[in-house]
Amino acid sequence: MGLIIAIVIIVLLVLVYISLYNGLVKARMWVKEAWSQIDVQLKRRNDLIPNLVETVKGYASHEKETLAKVVEMRNQLTQVPADNHEETMKVSNQLSDSLKTIFALSESYPDLKANQNFIQLQEELTTTENKIAYARQLYNSSIATYNIKLQSFPSNIVAKAHHFTEEAMLETPTEEKVVPKVSF
Repeated sequence: MGLIIAIVIIVLLVLVYISLYNGLVKARMWVKEAWSQIDVQLKRRNDLIPNLVETVKGYASHEKETLAKVVEMRNQLTQVPADNHEETMKVSNQLSDSLKTIFALSESYPDLKANQNFIQLQEELTTTENKIAYARQLYNSSIATYNIKLQSFPSNIVAKAHHFTEEAMLETPTEEKVVPKVSF
């Protein structure tokens, strides 16, 4: 009878261990999937940028510096190693700022502002920026879930045994946290 109880306890412990391990693997995959969503949206934005730049070029030929900066940021983003999430987000934020400058240019060029191609590209890029923001939220949420599992008992024991490591969340750059001054 004692042998049967010991076997049942061992089997239960093995099942709990397997369950904890699989939970950690699943959480790690959610983090990777969430990053993949960011990557997909960044690629979508990068594919839209050349069309936007070409559209703007026709109307604002003397704004070459602004357009060149956008193209440079886009190219720089494509050169960042895939596993360097922090650098990817840094360059992506700079690119977002550059795109805002292009959208602001449309105020100076009424013909550009009325151009259907420009309007459509602007809407697509705005939608993509919103999707990127949502994907960042999902990524941070996935990391939080994963990191909680890494730090919680008893899954932390399994995590240490299999060398699971914490992931860093994406953070808003300090300069973007500054409240803009609005005056009328």
